[in-house]
Amino acid sequence: MRAHQAHQDLINSPFDLSNTALFDAWCEQKLKDYPSSLGDLVVEVKDPRALTAAEHGALLVRLQKANMAVYVGGTGDDPDRAIPLKLAAQLGAAGLNHNWLADDDGLTSLTVVDDGTRHHYIPYTNRLIKWHTDGYYNTADKQIQTLNLHCVCPAAEGGENRLMDHEIAYMELRRENPDYIRALCAPDAMTIPARIDEGGTVARKDQPGPVFSVTAQGNLHMRYTIREQNVLWKNDAVTLEAIAFLEKLLESDSPYIYQGRLESGMGLVSTNVLHDRSGFSDDETHKRLIYRARYFDRLDNTNVLDVYPGLLD
Repeated sequence: MRAHQAHQDLINSPFDLSNTALFDAWCEQKLKDYPSSLGDLVVEVKDPRALTAAEHGALLVRLQKANMAVYVGGTGDDPDRAIPLKLAAQLGAAGLNHNWLADDDGLTSLTVVDDGTRHHYIPYTNRLIKWHTDGYYNTADKQIQTLNLHCVCPAAEGGENRLMDHEIAYMELRRENPDYIRALCAPDAMTIPARIDEGGTVARKDQPGPVFSVTAQGNLHMRYTIREQNVLWKNDAVTLEAIAFLEKLLESDSPYIYQGRLESGMGLVSTNVLHDRSGFSDDETHKRLIYRARYFDRLDNTNVLDVYPGLLD
C-alpha cells in the first residue's frame, strides 16, 4: 500500500499520472540514444570481481539508460561464487535476498535438478520460462530491486533470454492509455496464489499487490508474471485490457526487446527488468549453470533522481 500511495503522491516524477508534461519530457530524454541492440549493452571486463574505473563507468552508463547491462568477463567457466557477489557489491547492491530454495550463501544455482523439492519448480528444469520480473510473489516490503545473473556454463542448445526495460513497458502502456497504468497500480491488480507445502500447510499466503509501484526514492518497480497458473488478475475490463496489451507488446517485434544468450563468464546486471528464458537441452559437457543474485536494494547511482536531475528539479 505504501508503494502504491507513493505513486499517487510523488511530486516531480515522470511516473505521476497527473503530470503529463513531465512524462513527455522524460520519454524524450529516456529514448534519446537508447540502445538499438543487445550489443549496445555489452561491456568487456577483465575480472568482474575487480572492476576498473572505466569498466565500472561503462556498466553504469548502460544501467542508467536501459536499467541493464551485459558484461563479458575473463573468468570463463570459473565456478567461483564470489564473482556475482563481488560484482554487485562494487555496484552498490548489498541486501541479498536469501530466498526459499536459494543456496546457503544466498545465490541460487539455476541448473537442472532431477529430484527433491527444486525438481518441481520450472527454474530447475530445462523448460521455457515466460516473461516475468523476479520476486513477483514477495510482500510489498521485500520487493526485488536488483537482479543479476552470471553464467558458469551455457546449455548445449537453447537457454536464450529476452529482455525488456520495465520503464519502456510502462511508457508504452501509458502512451496507449493512461487508464492502463491506473489499473495496474491498484493494490489488488495482481494476486499470487498461496503456496501450499507438501504437508498441506500454507507456506506463503496469497500476495495481492500492484504491477507498477514507485519506491520512496521515486523509482518505478514492476511486479509481473505471464504464467497463467501463478497469477490471478483483478477481474475488471481495464485491467484485463492492460494485461492483454502488455502480453501483445512482449510478443511483438518491438525494437526495445533484446534477445541473446549468456556464455561462460558473461552476466547480466539489472534493476529487475522484464525477462524470459527459452527451453534448452544439456549434454555431457554442457550442463547449464547460472548463478542468480536478487537484492532488496537498488544499484548505486541508478535512481531516477540520479539519472534525470535537471528534468526533475
